[in-house]
Amino acid sequence: MNQQTEPPAEHRTVLPRGLARDLFTLKGDPLPKMSRPRWLAWLPHVILGYAAIPCGVLTGMQLNDHYGVHGSAVLGLSLLTSASIVLSMFRPIAAWWLGLVTAALIAWVIHDHVGQGQSWPWTPAGPFTLAPLILMVALRVPPRVTVWVIGITLALSGLAEAVLRPPQSQTIIAGVAILFGFVGILGYALRATRLARGKLVEQETLTEEERARRTLLEERSRIARELHDVVAHHMSVISIQAQVAPHLVENPSEELKENLAGIRENALEALTELRRVLGVLRSEQPDDPANPHHPQPTLAELDGLVDNVRGAGLDVTTEIAGIRRPLTPGVELTAYRIVQEALSNCLRHAPGSRVEVGIAYGPRDLHLCVANTAPTRPAAPSPGAGHGLLGMRERAGMLGGELAAGRRPDGGYEVTAVLPMDPQDLPGGPVPETKRNT
Repeated sequence: MNQQTEPPAEHRTVLPRGLARDLFTLKGDPLPKMSRPRWLAWLPHVILGYAAIPCGVLTGMQLNDHYGVHGSAVLGLSLLTSASIVLSMFRPIAAWWLGLVTAALIAWVIHDHVGQGQSWPWTPAGPFTLAPLILMVALRVPPRVTVWVIGITLALSGLAEAVLRPPQSQTIIAGVAILFGFVGILGYALRATRLARGKLVEQETLTEEERARRTLLEERSRIARELHDVVAHHMSVISIQAQVAPHLVENPSEELKENLAGIRENALEALTELRRVLGVLRSEQPDDPANPHHPQPTLAELDGLVDNVRGAGLDVTTEIAGIRRPLTPGVELTAYRIVQEALSNCLRHAPGSRVEVGIAYGPRDLHLCVANTAPTRPAAPSPGAGHGLLGMRERAGMLGGELAAGRRPDGGYEVTAVLPMDPQDLPGGPVPETKRNT
């Protein structure tokens, strides 16, 4: 049986490896970038840069005036104090170690110059010059590292005071502990707030993307249901026509009967497969427009749609140009849905505006335009997902068309779409009609 033995004492580490790596590192850790104006993002750097100057000057003045220390040592310690604050903007842990070493050098220099009632190992300004370094550490490292940083600082101060304290000096270790503890808590709170705000922004972005993706999938499912209705109708017609065709011909040949029977069989098989694949997307709600008992809307029902919108209080004008003619079911349904969604957006987001609906039948394309003027009153908050344009673009793209939407110079909004069509495949031929409805 294998027995696990403890590692020798010389191989044990006082600190966990991760914590030791965090405390003894020179890795760069610049101030976090905020999503704010460029000049405001640089404001903390400017404040720390200016704070470094008075901290260095204050250190030199106290060494000269309070402790009577003169010479090049004063200038060097003042520069080290300022350098540690500047370094904290880029490498907070390294800056804290530099500040701690500077504080130790100051304590060593003033040790023989401490008078009655003067503080040691800290000068009166010493804790306040080290506090910004601890704040920078607390803002950028995990809380456990901040606790160790404050603990090491206070432990070294207490050890120096217990072993090397001049007899006539005064202790300020309690005030230093309170100051560093307050700075550590402040840094932790600011860091937690920044992280929470960042996670909130990230979550909002993910939620918005998920909402857009879900809306797009819902619209695709709706299109699939409507496509099922259209294709199933035509496949059913093919099957019936293939079944009836032999009775319309006197003495049909066996070959004709077999071919028509094959056409009908293939149509029924394709219809079965279509219902198997797309039928699961159909809504079982009896009031759903995608229900098979409800015919799919076409541009022939545009007047009823406009009347409903007018009844809701919107001033709508329609104009139809070109030779009006029946289109393929997919184009008719897509055009109707785009106009319907655009008018719904006008009701929600542009109350009191005037709306113009234009439909132009071209030789190869159907042009749609729904434009509204600026709203006359504020729009009520809308509970919708806010991704109706995704559905309209999805419908237009399904036919190989294009859709554009944007604001107008007068403060209104405009949606335009171009849907391709093939007049040669249209049944019945063109029906001349020009209509203006106001």
